[in-house]
Amino acid sequence: MSFSKMFSDLPELTYEIIKYFRNDFSTLHSCILVNRLWCRLTIPLLWENPFSIPTRNYNFIDIYLNNLNDDFKSKLNEYKINNSLPLNNNNTLFNYPKFLKYLNTYNFIDYVNMWIDTSTIKTSIPKNKIYSISDFRKLIDILLFKTFIENEVNLNTLEIDTSNIYYNLYYDIILELILQNTNFIHNIKNLKLHIVNYNENVIIKISQIINLHQNLKKIFIENNYLPLYKSLLLLKGCNCSNTTLNTIIFYHINFKGINNLDKVFKQLNVLESLHIIYCSLNTDFTQQIINLNKSFKLKSLFINEESQIDESLLLLLKKSGDYLENLGFSPSYKLSLILKQQLLESFIKYNKNMKFLDFSRFENQFIYLTLNLIENVKQNLNYLAINVYENFQSYIIEYSSIILQNLGQILPHKLEYLSLILCIKESDMEIFLKNSQNIFIKKFLINLIHNRLYEDSNILPYVKEYIMKKKRVKYLAIIGTFSEKYPRYGDLSYFKNEVEEFKLHDIKVQCYYDLLFNIHDFAKKIN
Repeated sequence: MSFSKMFSDLPELTYEIIKYFRNDFSTLHSCILVNRLWCRLTIPLLWENPFSIPTRNYNFIDIYLNNLNDDFKSKLNEYKINNSLPLNNNNTLFNYPKFLKYLNTYNFIDYVNMWIDTSTIKTSIPKNKIYSISDFRKLIDILLFKTFIENEVNLNTLEIDTSNIYYNLYYDIILELILQNTNFIHNIKNLKLHIVNYNENVIIKISQIINLHQNLKKIFIENNYLPLYKSLLLLKGCNCSNTTLNTIIFYHINFKGINNLDKVFKQLNVLESLHIIYCSLNTDFTQQIINLNKSFKLKSLFINEESQIDESLLLLLKKSGDYLENLGFSPSYKLSLILKQQLLESFIKYNKNMKFLDFSRFENQFIYLTLNLIENVKQNLNYLAINVYENFQSYIIEYSSIILQNLGQILPHKLEYLSLILCIKESDMEIFLKNSQNIFIKKFLINLIHNRLYEDSNILPYVKEYIMKKKRVKYLAIIGTFSEKYPRYGDLSYFKNEVEEFKLHDIKVQCYYDLLFNIHDFAKKIN
């Protein structure tokens, strides 16, 4: 039996195979062209989350507009831009809105705005007192959302994301549509919140939606200016939070004056994971977490400079144990050397399953403790970022040298991401690359901002010898003074000949800031 015949006779098997390419859009597009069966099985996967397509291709909105009913199309006609819209009277091959499974409110609004701004529509709207481009944006949002509601989409995940205060009006409109059509969220399995701004109408509507729904799984709370107690009271008043909410993410929150955490957390019966990312910690907050009797997992802890660090944090690390997976450590210079040492020793002793480490600010006596920690967790380590940040040039040189001479031999065999912000001498770079010859790094970033101290340093030959020729990296980014040939401070991706040379060895040189890890995106994607 031929493979094509086998797949035709077993559509369920075919679908299971195609599902493995759910996030590989180019492969899915190729699958559409195989035959009718493959097309029918693939199209729903391509259209289940179109507002999060990484390539940010907005053309799919044109197809959505062809699925508008006649009443909706007549509203668009009022703008007299028929020639600029790809509307036609022919039915599309599929009912594309019906396939929607995941929707993020911020992405939805942003994609519609970008679709308008990158098309000829914006310049086609007559400039008069009746209509405006702002009215048109609102109309498209409303019509598309009503189309989803009309088609009774079966959403799996709804993310109410208020990440842009300039979109408050649009958030208000969309949330009102949801409240007017509660069946739209009746069957969703995951309701996630990204609360960033404090527009009162938006917060009230979010609260109403939570109280109507029974599947709130994750809440993301962000913003230094939003009084945290309002968000916590929002959780406390939620009639579903005690049975479904399992993940809380605090991002850039100032916990000063927050003293009701114990009461709020006690009602969260299924809370599994807590993530604290660059928040301003204080002893009161830390102690409230420690005093909780119920078990949950502190999975992320990124400590910022404003945090109040004392013995209570050591107790929290002990309680977290092997649950802690993501650690960011950039202690203030004001922190005592004894406490810094105790923190690092606690990481080594209690937290052995970390996947993500982000370190900056080293004192000489703690570099070896940090290297010990890296070696201690290397069986799980996937992301590593090291930034030697010091005010004294001699320290930058010394610390960078110690790290490079010792790091290569303690890294795991495979890393998803490695970022080094160091002052790199040629000899130290050669040692590091020699010691790490058996390691594959998917994304490798080198920032040589400190190499202005070594303007005659030329690390590029070693990078080519040990990385390029041995194909040990998939994506590479270097910024700074990295070669005598390119003495000016710049980005390797600017130099076409170098980019092409690396490309011949299947290594993609990218702009440093394009490849740089975004902690905010990371925090929002936590499940």
